[in-house]
This record gives sequence, structure tokens and C-alpha cells, in this order.
Amino acid sequence: MIYRMMRDLMFRLDAEKAHHLGLVGLDCLEMSGLSWLMTRNIHMKPVRVMGLTFPNAVGLAAGLDKNGDHIEAMSALGFGFVEIGTVTPRPQPGNPKPRLFRIPEAQGIINRMGFNNLGVDHLIEQVQAADTNTLIGINIGKNFDTPVEKAVDDYLIGLNKVYPHADYVTINISSPNTPGLRTLQFGESLDTLLAELKKAQSELAQQHGKYVPMAVKVAPDLTTDEVSQLAEAFNKHKIDAVIATNTTMDRDAVAGLDNAEEAGGLSGAPVYEKSTEIVKLFREALDDDLPIIAAGGIMSAEQALAKLDAGASLVQIYSGLIYLGPKLIREVIQSISKRN
Repeated sequence: MIYRMMRDLMFRLDAEKAHHLGLVGLDCLEMSGLSWLMTRNIHMKPVRVMGLTFPNAVGLAAGLDKNGDHIEAMSALGFGFVEIGTVTPRPQPGNPKPRLFRIPEAQGIINRMGFNNLGVDHLIEQVQAADTNTLIGINIGKNFDTPVEKAVDDYLIGLNKVYPHADYVTINISSPNTPGLRTLQFGESLDTLLAELKKAQSELAQQHGKYVPMAVKVAPDLTTDEVSQLAEAFNKHKIDAVIATNTTMDRDAVAGLDNAEEAGGLSGAPVYEKSTEIVKLFREALDDDLPIIAAGGIMSAEQALAKLDAGASLVQIYSGLIYLGPKLIREVIQSISKRN
């Protein structure tokens, strides 16, 4: 009830301003020591994925905390892991404002942020300063003005810099808001990118004396054949995990609603079915030991369980947190723990 009242007030503000204000509020809650009220009496069952032990199977999806400025506040909500970013080698402002839009009738969000972030060096400083036992994933991308044919250079810079500080690294090649980025999901571009990144991962593992898993985040707007091709490449290069999925360009689920025609990626409840189907397709096509992290439209504990039933090992939440608040995290953690 309290969160619903706060949300209604926040929804009267510009979406991006409300986003930042909400994060500041969570920071204040964590610093006051009151965050424990949201996580008390939660039974958390650890799960082993990618060679890592996660305190529970519920994580924060990338995009909410792009710069790693709120790691402790996010961890205090009960998440078993927090994925920060997408971060690029150099700082960049992202796309012009306004660039974040709500569709409350459908519990949807459209964003065309464009990888706005303060750069990888700032993010690393934040990770080093964070006092948390929660696992941290770092999501990396390319700068807007880096040509797609040179994208591998940006990903290698990002991987080399974040490797010592991450529990796992996510390669974001599926955001619809950086021109040409999604072309990296296909053909020779994908093969070259994965080969270079796996080579670098092996070298970094020797250099730092630890193996940091590498996941790839895919789009929901894939055909069955495209999923098969991607899975073949992931199997071949021994990618450590697949995150399914990013936001969708499809507007069928929100047709006719306010803001539905805004450019950008659509997340939240409208992407749930499409995203879950992609999880199923990847589970059928991937090697048995290659895990899937499911993100996309989780608005209830039942939907989180359905993602696991579709073949995922972990789940991530973003838009559900905006619409339903921290109680959703608690309910999903409890449901998964009871089942396991």
C-alpha cells in the first residue's frame, strides 16, 4: 500500500526524473538501516550457476543502475545478484531527452536511453567502493560513435577493465537503442566477436588467477532459425550463459495505448510471453550445461517460476520492481526457495 502511494506520486513526474529520485530514495533507505524490513524472514536458497554460488536465484537486470552508483541499495533489497551497466569504454550522454516512457495500462516501459553512462572507469570505482556480499555482474557495450565493424575493440576494452572486479560479465549485443548493435548477433560478426572475447577471457583468467564467466544478452525479436544459429555459436565458443532477453521492438501488446509509438525498446509485462518463448527455444538448442538467465516481464512469482520451467536457472527483474515495488523480489525469492 505504501509503495503504491509512492509510485502514484512518482508517476506524476517525468519518467527519467522519477527513476533517479527513486534510486536516491533507496539509497537513503539502505543508509538508514531500514532496508532489512523488506528482507526479514526471507528464506534464501543458494543456487550454483556458471561455477558461482548465488545467494538466491533472483537478480536485478541491467539498466536500472547503469553506473554502479547504487549497488549497496540494490543488494539490500534481497537480490541474489545485481547486474550493473550497460557501461561503455568512454562516458557518453546517450540519446536526447525525453527517452523514457511509461505505459501504465500494460505495465510496460519504453526506453531509448542509448547507453547513457559515466564510462567504465567510474563504474569500476563504484564497484571497488561498494560494501556488499551480493554477486555483481557487469554489462558492457560499445560507444555510440564506434563503428559496428570496430565494435570488438570496445568490448575488449570493457572486458579487460571490468574483469578483475566482476563476478560475471555480460556482453550486450541486443539493445535496440544503439544503431547497428543488433547486427552483432549474426553471422561472421558474431563469430569474430565471440572468438576474440573468449580468447581475451582465457588470457585474463591466467593473468588474474580466476575465471570470470561471460554471458551474452540476446533480443526477444528472434526467429526460430536465428535462435538456432545463435545457440550454435554459443555452444561452439563455450559461452558461459545466455541472458534472455533484452527489450522488444514489437508493439502488438501495447497497440493504441499512450506512448506505445515512441521509439525504443519495450520492457515489462508486454514482453513476457515473447521473452519466455525465446527461453524455451534456447533451452532446446543449447548444450545442457549452458545456463540461461531469464529476464523479461516478470510481474509475479508465478511468472518467475514459469521462466524456470521454460529452462532458465536464474531470473532477473527490472520493470516489475518499478510497477510493483520491493515486495515482488521477496515473493519471487520465497516461491523459488520453496520449490527447490
